[in-house]
Amino acid sequence: MAPSAVAATEACIENIQRHNETLNAVVTWDEDAALASAAEADRAASEGRWLGLLHGMTMTLKDNIATAGMRTTSGAMFFADHVPNEDAEVVRRLRGAGAVLIGKANMQELAFGVVTTNPVFGQCRNPWNPDHIPGGTSGGSGASVAAGMCQGSLGTDTGGSVRIPAAMTGVAGLRPTHGRISIRGVTPASMSNDTIGPMAREVTDVARLFAALSGYDVHDPVSADQPLANFLPSLSDGIAGTRIGIARKFHFQRVHPMVEEAVLDAVRVFESLGAEIREIDLPGAELAQDWNIAQIYGDICAHFKERLINDPESISPRVRARMMLGLNFTAVDYAEAMRGKEVWQRTLKRTFEDEVDMILAPTVPIAPPPITGDENLHEATRDAARFTYGSALSSHPGLSVPCGFTSDGLPIGLMLEAAWWNEPLLFRAGVAYQSATDWHTRRPPLLGT
Repeated sequence: MAPSAVAATEACIENIQRHNETLNAVVTWDEDAALASAAEADRAASEGRWLGLLHGMTMTLKDNIATAGMRTTSGAMFFADHVPNEDAEVVRRLRGAGAVLIGKANMQELAFGVVTTNPVFGQCRNPWNPDHIPGGTSGGSGASVAAGMCQGSLGTDTGGSVRIPAAMTGVAGLRPTHGRISIRGVTPASMSNDTIGPMAREVTDVARLFAALSGYDVHDPVSADQPLANFLPSLSDGIAGTRIGIARKFHFQRVHPMVEEAVLDAVRVFESLGAEIREIDLPGAELAQDWNIAQIYGDICAHFKERLINDPESISPRVRARMMLGLNFTAVDYAEAMRGKEVWQRTLKRTFEDEVDMILAPTVPIAPPPITGDENLHEATRDAARFTYGSALSSHPGLSVPCGFTSDGLPIGLMLEAAWWNEPLLFRAGVAYQSATDWHTRRPPLLGT
């Protein structure tokens, strides 16, 4: 029998109290409000009422997602005292589906880098080894799930910022199709690329969160009015006959040997589940990251243009240095990137229509790096996001699932990608994989056995 909502919430709060001083994963929380919400969930259950898909699910939210009455800083000093008057649309939907909101998760300043540090709250650390980064920019979201501080979390993914920390902290995380989940109420990085993505240990929980959050938002300029059938009853239907593509010439070049070994082991698991593995080529894949860098850097510079010009010292030196690179791109560079995006989308459209149903790759080509305190954010992000930037550029969905560990005990993730709006296939594949493996059941050493 599952624990009551109050018991589950108390366990999460206890883990915050025990481990947050080490991890710095949750930066703002309200125990009283969370326990009151959990008590309401239990009271409803005792009366035979169901509050929704997320009844009693404990949640943290990345600190760039607006929460009415709770500080929302985006990791920036100029937002350090910002308390929104209204919830972001996804927060409204979480509450409406019965979730228990515990607090806000640490993040990379302005969602721009993979280290997850900022001048407001400092460095977030990896629960599997606190000397290593948790990935970013949603590192606190991944770390809070891995450390048992919540059952699920929301991050944002512009170029990999849900999938990278999911891989590096050993949890599952989805970047949905751009426009599938409202981003209204989120501090922008690149409106053309920004998405909100759910994270949890189990793919089934990620799927529930996705189902509760999806749907058209007429007030969000990038929201898409795209129908979503009730896919939850088919999560356990398996993937027999599904065609999975492996692009060795791109996704398995310059990859850490232990990452490559773990992901190729996972390929064999999918094959044992009835999937058909196919070798594919992805022409232009090696250019997609550079095209997306031009777009993302240009967009974030446009959004923060006045601050970069008039108050640059309000942004920390490393983030400012990375952001300023965007000022070097010309309008011609941006136009070329948009033409590249169109070519890349056509390549993927042909791939998904004619060759495979999904693409499987390492989420991140490297193991979680150690924290140095002087990381070059541009180079660190470029290395970690080599495979995630491509799907961000094309806007199709990707799901990261834990698939192993390095010899040092650091998590490894695999990424499944599908055609636009085909998130249900990713969930079926993720559920099938987790039913055949136990990587997602492992717990960081600091939680004990």
